[in-house]
Amino acid sequence: MTPPMAVNDGSDRAPRLRCDLNLGTLALLPEWSSAPTGGTEAVLAAVAAAGYEGVQGGNPARTKAAGLRATTSGRFLEPAEVDQAVAQWAASGVDAATLHLGTGLEDDDAVDRLAEAVVTASDRHRLALFVELHRATVTQDIWRTVRLVERHPDLRFNGDFSHWYTGLEMTYGDFDAKVAFMAPVLERVRFLHGRVSDSGCIQVPLARAGAAVEHHRRLWAESFRGFLAEAGPGDVIVFAPELLPAAINYAQTVPTDAGRVEEVDRWEEAGRLCELARQTFAEVCALSAPAA
Repeated sequence: MTPPMAVNDGSDRAPRLRCDLNLGTLALLPEWSSAPTGGTEAVLAAVAAAGYEGVQGGNPARTKAAGLRATTSGRFLEPAEVDQAVAQWAASGVDAATLHLGTGLEDDDAVDRLAEAVVTASDRHRLALFVELHRATVTQDIWRTVRLVERHPDLRFNGDFSHWYTGLEMTYGDFDAKVAFMAPVLERVRFLHGRVSDSGCIQVPLARAGAAVEHHRRLWAESFRGFLAEAGPGDVIVFAPELLPAAINYAQTVPTDAGRVEEVDRWEEAGRLCELARQTFAEVCALSAPAA
């Protein structure tokens, strides 16, 4: 057997995009946010009413009781940590997990052992696992991640592209050449943390991201194309905005009479990102459709 290549909803529907919400988006929101408030049940009901199909994070049982799909995330520094955690996630009924692997300081042998543990656990427990493209992990570098794919083609990824776009300053040089070089990774993306960044800031509102918006859409589109080329009935690619608070140096702030506040409402921005992702996916599908 091979590990699950994507999240599958168990239906015979055509491959599609699914918009979820990473619950980090609701963390430490300012009082003026229009985000839902109250207990867990009320918040999850409002998330569902807003059109999201699932959430990442939180209690899977509560999430499923609200009629939403559940995904989770984790971090592994040693191969021995992987199997037990994945077994527990699979038993909880989550659809998938996104993973931070290592610290970025590992040699190739250590990276390979982590990758092998992920592929083996995904296959054994039939749970889709997506290695996240993230700073301070084994995937912090484009070149090294492409080499990783050459050695472990069964890996699939969570495209948190802001870490590469900003951290590797992808606009410094030939952006098109970099996207082409990334192709083996992009075609294996099956989950996205829908954040937009620019060359200097890792989380930037769409309204002032300028050309970076189209650059991120390009990366999303290449990921969607890779998904559609491999997907079967019931497969979904998950787009889950993860817009994190200023307290951990993600959301940008602006000065006000009351002090510095977050620049935009992350709850509303997540909705805008999902609409842009749906538009991008529709465009890719239209271009992929056979001519009449």
